[in-house]
Amino acid sequence: MGKLRESAMIIGEGITEFYYFQSLRDVYKQVVFKPDCPKHTSIKELEIKIREAAEKGYTHIFCIIDMDNKNKEPERTRYKRLRAKFAKPINKPKKGISCKVEFFETHLCTELFFFYYFQYTSRQYENQESLIKDLNKCVKYEKAEKFFSKGLHSYFERNGGSLKKAIANAEKSMKEKEKNDRDYTYSELGQLMKALGGFTK
Repeated sequence: MGKLRESAMIIGEGITEFYYFQSLRDVYKQVVFKPDCPKHTSIKELEIKIREAAEKGYTHIFCIIDMDNKNKEPERTRYKRLRAKFAKPINKPKKGISCKVEFFETHLCTELFFFYYFQYTSRQYENQESLIKDLNKCVKYEKAEKFFSKGLHSYFERNGGSLKKAIANAEKSMKEKEKNDRDYTYSELGQLMKALGGFTK
């Protein structure tokens, strides 16, 4: 039997991730984004989507996780259990399934990565609203479907932001997180973008 064709699916928890990664389709042409219909996804629904994607033959599944609601119970335990379930790749040779599942976290939320398009911060935000307020100092931003549908990535770049800068700032946040044992204001989305680079051939 021939080697499985490398293919990736991104699974986001909500509407922000859905529209942001749709806006990156020109950058990462070979990547499929779920859900098709954007809405907030529970941990249980996330697990169902992961298993469905594996059954469809995707070799890599990248899950985008906002940590703002994973700090409290019962979500914290549910999320830990989900990660543990997929710590090892899904392998079902008889069905031709071989799939690696990876989780990429951002604390508080994906908007931090948007902020990183413009500048770096390690400030501890109390809530999403205060982060969005800071983002609005860099670029006009609304958390609304109508606003998202204009194409977030190109909008940020047209207004002085840069994906390259966002990746570098996200990487910096992870180094600081590890060095200082910081559990807030970090994003693994820079690592995700680098992983996606392998699917742009």
